[in-house]
Amino acid sequence: MKKKDIKILLVDDEPDILEIVGYNLATEGYQVITAENGRKAIKKAKEELPHLIILDVMMPEMDGMEACEKMRNIPQLADTIITFLTARGEDYSQLAGFDAGADDYITKPIKPKVLVSKVKALLRRYKETKEEPGKIKLGDLTINREEYKIFLGKEEMLLPRKEFELLALLASKPGKVFKREVILDRVWGNDVVVGGRTIDVHIRKLREKLGDKKFKTVKGVGYKFVV
Repeated sequence: MKKKDIKILLVDDEPDILEIVGYNLATEGYQVITAENGRKAIKKAKEELPHLIILDVMMPEMDGMEACEKMRNIPQLADTIITFLTARGEDYSQLAGFDAGADDYITKPIKPKVLVSKVKALLRRYKETKEEPGKIKLGDLTINREEYKIFLGKEEMLLPRKEFELLALLASKPGKVFKREVILDRVWGNDVVVGGRTIDVHIRKLREKLGDKKFKTVKGVGYKFVV
């Protein structure tokens, strides 16, 4: 997907943030839409269907947490990436943000070049591939979900079923933080009782086979796959 086709909704009640951040993203080639509060953000999100929403936490009328929760209940925005933009010292926790449905968070103040870099990382999941349905292609890693096969370069890797399913889940949305309870539900199912460290053990095994840098732990929340 070309940058000019990517829509970013920037939401903040500070005009300077909208101007400076919006300018840098527009200069990079993205389509930038802005809103001053949560209510307006929801309206514009429904109209524009952005690929990424950068959402301030503390805003009048409707704060970012409530806006995020409402956006996550809109079917057309199911695949939209939402990241919070938070000031240091705000009454905010990563866990609260992820519970509201956010994929990540950015702490301000932040240098424009660093922000653009973070935006690029968040948007990687939208990168177009020529792979047929049922396959995930990320760099030299190919996951064939229909045939339960994994290739690292040209070399086929054999993984136990639960390791495969865990890898396929995390790699399905690179950069998205999957909460522990979501992983347990999607990989092991609600009817299966497993120990609290089951996920940690499987992640450790995947790190040993695929490299430590591909998996990031978000303390107290869960894990994400890093491209």
